[in-house]
Amino acid sequence: MSYKSGPRIKEIHITPIAVVDPPLLNAAGVHAPYALRTIVELVTEDNISGISEIPGNKGVDQALEACRDLLVGRGVYQLGELKRALTERFGTDSTAQRGNKPWDQRKLVHIFSAIEVACLDIIGKVTGRPVVDLLGGKLRDRVPFAAYLFYKFEGAGGELGNKTDPGAQGWAAARQASALNPAEIVAQARAMCAEFGFQSIKLKGGAFEPRQEVDAMLALWDAFGPEVPLRLDPNALWKVETAIQYGKEMEPILEYLEDPVRGQENMAMVRKALKIPLATNMCTTSFEEIPRSIELGSEDIILSDHHFWGGLQASMTLAGICSTFGRELSMHSNSHLGISLAAMVHLGAALPQVPYALDTHYPWQSDEIIKGGRFTFEEGAVLVPQEPGLGVELDREALARLHQNYLTCGLTERNDEIEMQKVQPDWKFEATRW
Repeated sequence: MSYKSGPRIKEIHITPIAVVDPPLLNAAGVHAPYALRTIVELVTEDNISGISEIPGNKGVDQALEACRDLLVGRGVYQLGELKRALTERFGTDSTAQRGNKPWDQRKLVHIFSAIEVACLDIIGKVTGRPVVDLLGGKLRDRVPFAAYLFYKFEGAGGELGNKTDPGAQGWAAARQASALNPAEIVAQARAMCAEFGFQSIKLKGGAFEPRQEVDAMLALWDAFGPEVPLRLDPNALWKVETAIQYGKEMEPILEYLEDPVRGQENMAMVRKALKIPLATNMCTTSFEEIPRSIELGSEDIILSDHHFWGGLQASMTLAGICSTFGRELSMHSNSHLGISLAAMVHLGAALPQVPYALDTHYPWQSDEIIKGGRFTFEEGAVLVPQEPGLGVELDREALARLHQNYLTCGLTERNDEIEMQKVQPDWKFEATRW
């Protein structure tokens, strides 16, 4: 066929899946026994397949189904045309639509991210180049990630729920153990770093009162020493005065403090009072918010996420804006499998600078959906795939099994508050708690 307009899309397959997830705590409640993801596969007229993975949500899945007519017959190179057609169909996401929970609830950014990554996977296969080369080329062979610690209830998730597998060993056992105090957080960190070799550590906060979480950070500092950078994310639950009080206490030990308070104005106030960098994936989460962020001085580091910023190319644009205005860029994460991790690694390899190890939830997932099994971490880093496209292929047996999980578990969207109420019936999410 002629490739003047590039390969054209013939089919789109949208498959919601549910992957085992332990009962991890956060500001919005606790994770359900399954985390939802959606796998998107585009197939061209000459049967080249491109894949992507996004957070699972019934509304986004339905929107993807509704745009089928916009995709079929379009060339995979025509991403600008595709984005314009999707915007005309669904409108532009507003900042308010993100919501006030730790995860992003916008629709268009997820849809376009799913389509863009799958198209780039196809383009890479057509040209014989890895996706990183489509983003400007590889600047590093390995992409570093940080240990991502969570407070959690005991439990393995999935069918076991809050029960554990007594035969589990090593990190598989530690992943099931409770982590409700500083000592248990340190034990979790030791097990995760031993398994994956992480050189930096992040703790997801917002689950307990600040004193307990600060004590956990101090315990990590005592256990790992100054050579291991530390960061804390209270998920914007603290008041300004709380953030300043505890931020000052943690100035000697933190690499950066992530989203201690809610909103750009409050972040700017805390930033002026502290001598440590502030990072965000909650107060500056779209291009339209950047001018106000620069005006106020809301943060030092923007934590990008190609699922939430509208794709890999948009994330590269964000990197340029950050460089222009004196911001640093790192990467946010949510529960994910290997397709998303592959995209994150390609992006991480193409970014002009990677001043901080990137976030990943990958150690918390035991399922996988790519052929060859799970990615390997060496000293906390992942080698950049060299094969054309994303460098990963769908394991269709795993896809069918995890889709059956979705059909069986009955979940259609993430709601950590409802899950927490199964444990504490009177628990309510509060946008600002301490």
